[in-house]
Amino acid sequence: RLLLSIKANLENVTNLVPASVDFEYFFGVKCTSCNEFTQRSYPLTASCEEHHVSTGKDNTAHFVWRCGLCKRESSAKFEASSPPQPYSNANSQFAPFLIIDCRGLEFISFDPRGIWKCEGLDSRALFTEVEFDGGEWVDYDEKAKMPVGISEIESQWSRA
Repeated sequence: RLLLSIKANLENVTNLVPASVDFEYFFGVKCTSCNEFTQRSYPLTASCEEHHVSTGKDNTAHFVWRCGLCKRESSAKFEASSPPQPYSNANSQFAPFLIIDCRGLEFISFDPRGIWKCEGLDSRALFTEVEFDGGEWVDYDEKAKMPVGISEIESQWSRA
């Protein structure tokens, strides 16, 4: 099991999460058998239909991947008991975000592309179309009469 933790510089916003249960997460992958890794980011969706894994009995996964070097089949599955946790910028530290059960692979990077949502820190105004073009997002909170933004998004993987 791997834990993805994130941190970001949140300006006048809080509770950053993917905007939809159909959100596509993009991860870099490393084979734990031969240590081959890929620069390509692969999409993974928690709400997608689970695929059957050819190894093992009655195994299913959200992501099935075959290493290009050793040809080993590996898989990953979102933990149903661990939905994405809203990020609130507590002390600008890494905060747990997501747990994924991995078999034969490790995720080594996270690309935050896609549509996210957050809310105004004081006004609680909802921002439902947050996209990180160029690695940041900026807008204006009409209710609070102040600029809002998210920048410097970072991620790290660790054992859960």
